[in-house]
Amino acid sequence: MTMSNIQLTYSHQLTKCDPQWNPVLIIGQIRHLSSLSFEVFKNKLEPRVSEEVFTTAVASLHPTPTDSCPLHLNVATIAGLPTKCSRHNTPSRGHFITKIVKSFTGTTDEYIVLVCEKGDAFASACAVARSFSLYSRKSAQSSSSSQRRVTVEFILVNNGGEALTEVDVTCFSHAAKGIQLAASIVDTPCNEMHTDAFLAEISKVGEELHIKPTIIQGEELNARGFGGIYGVGKAALHQPALAVLSYTPSGATESIAWVGKGIVYDTGGLSLKGKTAMPGMKRDCGGAAAVLGAFYAAVKLGFRENLHAVFCLAENAVGPLATRPDDVHQLYSGRTVEINNTDAEGRLVLADGVVYAQRDLNCNIILDMATLTGAQGIATGKYHACIVTNHEDWETAAVRAGINSGDLVHPMPYCPELHFPEFASAIADMKNSVAVSYLLHQ
Repeated sequence: MTMSNIQLTYSHQLTKCDPQWNPVLIIGQIRHLSSLSFEVFKNKLEPRVSEEVFTTAVASLHPTPTDSCPLHLNVATIAGLPTKCSRHNTPSRGHFITKIVKSFTGTTDEYIVLVCEKGDAFASACAVARSFSLYSRKSAQSSSSSQRRVTVEFILVNNGGEALTEVDVTCFSHAAKGIQLAASIVDTPCNEMHTDAFLAEISKVGEELHIKPTIIQGEELNARGFGGIYGVGKAALHQPALAVLSYTPSGATESIAWVGKGIVYDTGGLSLKGKTAMPGMKRDCGGAAAVLGAFYAAVKLGFRENLHAVFCLAENAVGPLATRPDDVHQLYSGRTVEINNTDAEGRLVLADGVVYAQRDLNCNIILDMATLTGAQGIATGKYHACIVTNHEDWETAAVRAGINSGDLVHPMPYCPELHFPEFASAIADMKNSVAVSYLLHQ
């Protein structure tokens, strides 16, 4: 995987710098920026910016939804976040932080100063991490051997004297590395990030965490009954695989599995996607990439329960061995499925992974994560992931975690018994996609 030359670090205190040599970007809500005196910021701005210039700049900000004002040429900037925040948004305004950082990032070592409440610090830190993907194939970056350091510092407001600690900063750093790892895998094209390369990334994380992965690949999948993963990926040059990283600390009382859909490229199979729908399908491994990044961060931060990361890896390719519509596959559960749409492949690989987590890993809590269907984007939009669950408490917890982290989540109805007839098959236990006649009838 080709890496960019950006090194992202976090600090709980402001260090002195000259913006002429190290550009500074200050981001915050207007009410927070206005509540602070120039004295708080002068270490980052003097001698280039005076108190009068700073005060005038803050007063000139009128975010709609964001706004910015240069303090000194293009090397010192102050930016205001939206004033309004609805109940289904993150109070950190994380999505806007990401956009602002992307707009103002430069080519030299620089500082980003986040002005926020302590409860929004984690989401704000994660928002900055999303601005800097590690993957790049730009020739200018590839030829440069020097690393560019981006330092993120915090000024807390309304904190009652409570400050960030080294523990907080360590948490931000591990979370940021997990975010950037996931982003780099998703950004890398399939000619580099095929199933074998993804397995190498899993092994690399395992080595750093002192965990040896379990890997079942190729014909062994077929022999052991993983008909979902094998059937989707058997036509590709790089063979499909099920991989598992297991973290089992002493004193754990629960076993949790995160199961990720890892379709490294989705052509749609023989139910081929069109020329406008196929570009971008390197991102169909986003669920597995997110599970790997989250697993890394959770273990590094001392997660206290048994945690298993299950990766269902395949390339949904076209070739002589590709699954055909009308084929019947037997899943790891023993259930049979009639294929009526080879482009509805994510549910097939996840079915094997979820059953493996329940049956072989004895997990009592199972979460699968996937770029499963374009219908999600219609239902909950591009900013909110969709959660469907049989457990109300976990639904509530996921929504709250999304608000706290900036990775927003919104629930959808859970009522599978009303939808079973849509997948009825005359020759197998089920079909893998809704019948066309049902959609027309609706």
